[in-house]
Amino acid sequence: MMQESIAALTAEITKAELNNPAELDAFRISYLGRKGRLADLFDQLKTVPNEEKRAVGQQLNALKQQAQARFDEAQQAAEAAADNAPANPDFDYTLPVVPNALGTRHPLSLVREEMLRVFARIGFAVAEGPEIEDDWHNFTALNFPENHPARDMQDTFFVTPPVGSEPGTQPHLLRTHTSTVQVRVMETEPLPIRRVMPGRVFRNEAISARAHMMFHQVEGIFIDEGVSFADLKQTVYYFVQELFGQDINIRFRPSFFPFTEPSAEIDITCLICKGAGCNICKYSGWVEIGGCGMVDPAVLENAKIDSEKYSGYAWGMGIERIAMLKYQIKDLRLFTENDMRFLRQFEAL
Repeated sequence: MMQESIAALTAEITKAELNNPAELDAFRISYLGRKGRLADLFDQLKTVPNEEKRAVGQQLNALKQQAQARFDEAQQAAEAAADNAPANPDFDYTLPVVPNALGTRHPLSLVREEMLRVFARIGFAVAEGPEIEDDWHNFTALNFPENHPARDMQDTFFVTPPVGSEPGTQPHLLRTHTSTVQVRVMETEPLPIRRVMPGRVFRNEAISARAHMMFHQVEGIFIDEGVSFADLKQTVYYFVQELFGQDINIRFRPSFFPFTEPSAEIDITCLICKGAGCNICKYSGWVEIGGCGMVDPAVLENAKIDSEKYSGYAWGMGIERIAMLKYQIKDLRLFTENDMRFLRQFEAL
């Protein structure tokens, strides 16, 4: 019975048509595959009487080598024929090449670079830092003591300490603002300091048209002798008018931030209604673009800077907020949905 099966399979392999890729693939699966005809015969070898197993096994190995040789020969012939195939006579090789389609710059990248260019013109260099931070740089050094209610303003994603960390290892988290880079700059760089800090930040917020759990900021800091709130106001005036135009009005509203004192919110004329009042500005004619203030002396002392000799100002703005105002975008989620219909609108920029 086994001999008959081998003879029949040998005849099939010898007569098999191998003239195209489809027939080659069918031959490989049917005869050489793990579940093919040859594999079935090898499985049946255990049913052959012991005195015949050696002879039958040799026949099966020879048949397998024959099938593999037929397949390899036909495959090489097919590849050689493809390499030597004549060029398509219907194709005009003198036609110009089709250019690669270029992508567009993301609106957040456009706004970020424009903001940095504005600050670079008045001497601010860029500084960057890690997105995973420790509690000291994200909170404590910025005058957010542990259990202080101001921490509730910045819901935080905490990171599990690495396996094998020493007991008492300081907790890490995804930074909630780029003020962490301000601390690192104050700790390591010589005075005076004039820096801007762009970057991505994270907060545990519900995603909506006005909020997201991940967004981008540009913050800045200037520390030197004799720095005053008047210097801060002139910097903000310059930035807003360079970015939005000379006819934009600006106002400072008193506010609270743990790391600055005094502190203020920065409002500008609503770009949608030009100050007349609309639903975007809640009919006030003003929209908030960021916060600012004089660096709190406690923050300077935490960075080992003499607060009796030096003073400074800092500010922070959301890049998404600036982009929404500049391009009149009404839904924050559009920046992260990768909708090509939205992104292609910025090709001309």
